[in-house]
Amino acid sequence: MELDKNCIFCRIAAGEIPSDKVYEDEQVVAFKDLNPQAPVHVLVVPKAHFATLAEMGEEGAELVKHAMQVIPQLAKRLGLAGGYRLIVNQGADAGQTVMHLHIHLLGGTPLGEKIV
Repeated sequence: MELDKNCIFCRIAAGEIPSDKVYEDEQVVAFKDLNPQAPVHVLVVPKAHFATLAEMGEEGAELVKHAMQVIPQLAKRLGLAGGYRLIVNQGADAGQTVMHLHIHLLGGTPLGEKIV
């Protein structure tokens, strides 16, 4: 999978656009959301470009798997021992504003039973 030069998350992953990174390895990057919805709101982004789970293919599935393995370690490092929420918006109707698959990691306060 390749990067999309017009995608803001691809450009962040490539280091072309600055971000407040909290984690990075060869496969994913995690950075603070610019419009946080909780005290801790981090986006975990595969470095390869695909918009949705439906577009991910085998390589993308491995990246999502890797992200899910990184998230518990990241959550612990961010002080989310009491719990956290993961959200993956899929398409405009679900509120996805950047068409590059990303996982919202939210926590740092009791989030309640509502979705967001």
